[in-house]
Amino acid sequence: MPAPALVDLSSRRQRRGARRPAREAAPAALTRQALVADYLALCELDPEVEQLRAPAAPALFHTGEETIAHAADFEVVRDGTPHLVDIVTDEDLAVHPLRVAMLQGAIAEDGRTFSFETAASVRAEPRFTTVKLILACKRTPVSAGDRVRILHQLDECGTMRLVDCAGCALNAADGVAAVLALACEGLVSVDIGRPILPETPVRRRKVPYADPFGF
Repeated sequence: MPAPALVDLSSRRQRRGARRPAREAAPAALTRQALVADYLALCELDPEVEQLRAPAAPALFHTGEETIAHAADFEVVRDGTPHLVDIVTDEDLAVHPLRVAMLQGAIAEDGRTFSFETAASVRAEPRFTTVKLILACKRTPVSAGDRVRILHQLDECGTMRLVDCAGCALNAADGVAAVLALACEGLVSVDIGRPILPETPVRRRKVPYADPFGF
């Protein structure tokens, strides 16, 4: 390669290198946003989550001689019991006001427990990949006939293997995607704590509205 071309290539590399700090600073601000989005996806597919409020009502925490007022990112209700949750990056965790209190188990003055959700917990495998696979089927159309057959069969059996449940989708090009689409709607529950397998258990999920016929 001619010398002028090498100089030109070197200068271009230097210019690209000079811009890197600006590009590398951006992901730090996006990391927490991505974690929040992933956490909300987990809550959406978790049948144990009954309600989610954001932000949570402020709470008081007693840490030795100090009292800290803190409004958590979310209040998650499970089995009728509210829990406070903060979504934090590793950098945020190091300076969080309740980091020391967590060593002894942080409980608010009103009895609500407090916990952190970090990248390690939110993106833990295999749950993280399972949730992504389910959400990828969100826009899969499910005909009225397939919808009724799947839900009726689950009512009859209680719990079915994913592969058997998918067999009820007679009009769908992909029966598994049809079942997972219903999971995105909150009509069925898929165990997100394990990989998507033929034997993955599927259950009917309690709908948030009353059945007018009392079935």
